Amino acid sequence: MKQIRPLIIALGCALALGCGKKEEAAKTEAAPGAGGAAAGAEELVKIGSVAPLTGPQASLGKDNENGAQLAFDEANAQGIMLGGKKAKFEIISEDDQADPRTGTVVAQKLVDSKVKGVIGHLNSGTTIPASKIYADNNIPQISPSATAIPYTAQGYKTAFRVMTNDEQQGAVLGNYAATALGAKKIAIIDDRSAYGQGLADQVATAAKAAGADVVAREYTSDKATDFTAILTSIKSKKPDLIFFGGMFPQGAPMVKQMKGLGLKAKFLGGDGVQTADFLSIAGTDGEGVIASSPGVPVSSMPGGQDFVTKYTAKYGEIQLYAPYAYDAAWAMINAMKAANSSDPAVYMPELAKVNFTGVTGQISFDAKGDVQGGAVTMYQVKDGKWQVLETVKK
Repeated sequence: MKQIRPLIIALGCALALGCGKKEEAAKTEAAPGAGGAAAGAEELVKIGSVAPLTGPQASLGKDNENGAQLAFDEANAQGIMLGGKKAKFEIISEDDQADPRTGTVVAQKLVDSKVKGVIGHLNSGTTIPASKIYADNNIPQISPSATAIPYTAQGYKTAFRVMTNDEQQGAVLGNYAATALGAKKIAIIDDRSAYGQGLADQVATAAKAAGADVVAREYTSDKATDFTAILTSIKSKKPDLIFFGGMFPQGAPMVKQMKGLGLKAKFLGGDGVQTADFLSIAGTDGEGVIASSPGVPVSSMPGGQDFVTKYTAKYGEIQLYAPYAYDAAWAMINAMKAANSSDPAVYMPELAKVNFTGVTGQISFDAKGDVQGGAVTMYQVKDGKWQVLETVKK
């Protein structure tokens, strides 16, 4: 027994020494910047994406979501590091149904999900009420498509957009109606949404300033499909042009009903009308319709052709706002890179300072959060396709 005991003690010491070395090695592997396990550490960065994914505007909503998804997929492929960890961006997509009340519900849901930022919403009518919820919780929000002036006029430091607002678009439309189209008597219809009514107000002001007379001002809703009564009333005023502030699900049947009533007035709309879906719904009755869209045509965008190739290969035809959703996503990513953090409180000051060439043009924000520069392009339906008429820049 006396000979065995020293052997047991020696073996115990050897085992203890070996375990100590293993523990030390494990600590070294886990140390930040030491390679090994830390090099593969990831940070899940959840980003909200909100748009109507059901209902008449679902195609536009999916277009927005796809544009943002394409950007975040590219960022993931690049292996962007934030705070020493590889960022894995994940979109949390919500359907606001283009309804203001639903918009606030899903906004709170995203806040509760601890998203680091939001790309959206699509419509001004949902973007504006949701923006207060994001502002109250210090979550940056970049809309690719909400153009109503009040969105960024509220003073929220969390609110940004990458598309020209309705102050400029309405001014271009009103002036274009009175000058380029020579309309002396204009009838205006809007859908009472934040977008439709706001744009119509700007058009009315600009048209009057350019010498036209607004002979009728009518209202409908963003759920209506029958405009016979409104159009019949307008017909008696004999307008040269009818402007509609609203979206294509109302604009397309309105044009068809104008034809059915024998109304010869020109039809003018904003970006809510200038969509691929308008063409398919209006059919041949859409020939000659004129509409605007903030920004320049995709073919004239700095990264337009490359974006079209990438997007169509993965998702098919671009509807309208996908390039702007892509740029909105990259504005957020670039701000996080500059701050080396996905923490909204840390990267938000960098978001206000971003300045880069995106697909749609130069992306930088003014003090309100509006994109600087900007342009408005006029289109007309010719042979069943939207054809560029001209682009008006600031």
